[in-house]
Order: sequence, then structure tokens, then C-alpha cells
Amino acid sequence: MYRFLRPLLFQMGAEEAHSLATGTAQLVQRLRPEAVEPVFRFEDATLYQNIWGLDFKNPIGLAAGFDKNAQLVRFWEALGFGFSEVGSVTARAAEGNARPRAFRLTEDRALINRMGLGNEGANAVARRLEDANAPRTAPMGLNIARTPDPSLTSADAVEDYRQTFHRLAPLADYVTLNVSCPNTETGRTFEEPHALDALLEAILAERRRLRLDDLPVLVKLSPPETDRLLYDSALDDTIAVARAHGVDGFVAANTAPDRAGLTASPERLAEIGAGGLSGPPVAGRSTALVRYLYRLTEGRVPIIGVGGVDSAEAAYEKIRAGASLVQLYTGLVYEGPNLVKRIKEGLAERLAEDGFGSVPAAVGTAAEQRRDEATDPEAAHAPA
Repeated sequence: MYRFLRPLLFQMGAEEAHSLATGTAQLVQRLRPEAVEPVFRFEDATLYQNIWGLDFKNPIGLAAGFDKNAQLVRFWEALGFGFSEVGSVTARAAEGNARPRAFRLTEDRALINRMGLGNEGANAVARRLEDANAPRTAPMGLNIARTPDPSLTSADAVEDYRQTFHRLAPLADYVTLNVSCPNTETGRTFEEPHALDALLEAILAERRRLRLDDLPVLVKLSPPETDRLLYDSALDDTIAVARAHGVDGFVAANTAPDRAGLTASPERLAEIGAGGLSGPPVAGRSTALVRYLYRLTEGRVPIIGVGGVDSAEAAYEKIRAGASLVQLYTGLVYEGPNLVKRIKEGLAERLAEDGFGSVPAAVGTAAEQRRDEATDPEAAHAPA
């Protein structure tokens, strides 16, 4: 069905098509969400995991950015996602950047966006979640960011984050701190170690005040500049700060501000201008970050892999690199809602083919193999 609808949607601007699609999804959610569940249902015991005390029926999640205002949580469950992450949400409502601010690169199956964290604000999102008339059947994460106001000082920005966390944390199954959004004037400020240290100190203190000690707090990082990530002292410092505070996981990775590896013409890219790149062109870099994090944390901290997940093969690659869970966004735009079911089916097949009885059994196996090859020259020439 989607292959017939996509040409029509792609005649529209990217943001306009997104609004039409999400508006239709809201209608389905309001009327009969249970009607779509059988169409997209696929369950396999090998895909189940319990992470952070949460039950994930499968490791496929919706990435932040698609449902900024938590309007479609029930719909994502009906599509068969194992979890969803809504947001980014900020303390105050924000309009985001001027339009046009979302673009397709069809030849690269990629997107560029400079949405600028437009959202309804923490209070509006909280009220929507509080008014939900049905219990959730899959974990829902809330991605929070600083209000895109360049007048905020560093101290003000920490307080801004804290206010958002205070309002939304009691309603979430986990919270992701978006410290790496490249699409605002303030950029990556909180990814720097000293800034991240101050932010985590405030957020985790607020978690204690709310008596939510079991609520997982994750940090979302930027992708590396290359898929050959061997050593990065600045990244190591950032990760060290996060680990010192005992963060519960990482999301790897955000969109990329550069244009490496694209086939789109320079003229087209110049016409689009600034924005974060997502989709297959960043897949290798996000997987490299997953692998790097897995090795650095010795596999002890759960990782959500995101970036270029548009097939079972892409999801499996991230899992074997060290991701316990994966998220998709751009793949949904190009492949449609049935992508979730296809990934689950293909992932179950690949686990069985490789002799893994569960997703956790496969997590990090490629990262460990590469580490062995790096320390044993003969292993590098052995059959895979």
C-alpha cells in the first residue's frame, strides 16, 4: 500500500507530508487503533528483552523527532514498535526555525532537517499524557532538550532542563537528555564535559527529589565525523562524565551537521543549507559510535542505536555492534509503516541463522570480534 502512496506524499514538501501522515494516524488512533494491530503484528520470543526493569517485546523503537508532542503513543504500539521515544520537549513552547526546514534527499534515502526543537512545551505534553485514557502496552521514553532561547545562560539552561524533567519524568518510562541537537543557535553546548557534568548533577538530584531513583536517564550523543572511530579524547571525556554520574544508557547518535558521503549534487545541498542529516549516509558513523561505547563501557551500559536503520540487516548490524535497542525515523519515511514488521521478521531469522537464542546473546558480538582482531593479527585473517 505505501509504495502507491509514497509518490503522492513525495510530491509534497517533507514537513507537509509528515503533517498529513501524522494527522491520518491521529484519526486512526482516535477511532480504531486496534484495527491496524493484526496487520502489523509479529511476535517472536527471541526478540523480547527486559532492560532497566522494562519489558520490551522487541528491540525496534521510534526515534525522537517523529512524535514531538506525544500525540501518537497508542498508534506506535499498534504499529508493533517495541517502544517509542517522544520529543524533544522543552520547558517552554517553541516554534522552531522558519520554514522550509525539512528536506528529502531521495537519491540518498536521507533527510535533512533544521526543525529547531519546535514543540508545545512540557506542560502541554504532560497534560496530554495525563489525559490518556488507555494504559501503555510498550515503554515510552521522553526526550528533553533546552528551550531554544539564545538568551539563556548556562545556569539558566540547566534550570530549564530541570523544570522539563520535573514536569515530565513522572510520566515517562525513561528520559533521554538531548545534549547534542545541531539545529539550534546553541548547538552542542551540553555535550562538553563541564557542561554535561553540571546538567547531570542537577537532573539526577531532581530525580532523587521526585523519588524516581529507578527511572532510567540516558544521554544522546552526536555522531563521530567518520565511521573509523578508533580514539577520541573529547568523546572519552564526555562518556567519562556520564559514567561517573551513573547514567543508565546512551543513545547513539543524533543527526550529523556535515554532508559527508552524499550523492546529492552540491547545488541541491547549497539550496537546502544547514540542518541535521539522517538516514543511511550516517549509518556507518552511528554504528561506529555504538561499537565505541560498547567497548568503552565493557558492555555494561545499555545502548540505543539510531541512524540509518531501514532494514533488518541495518538493525542487526547495530545490535551486533553493541546496541540492545534500535530506533528508526528516516526509514519510516521511505519504507512506510510495514517496515517495523519486516525488521522484526528479518531480525528473528538472522538470530536463528547465527544460533542466537535471544537479542542479548547477539549484542556486541561483532564489537568483541573486532577487538580480538585488533589484538591478535592472525585472528584478522580467520574466517568470520
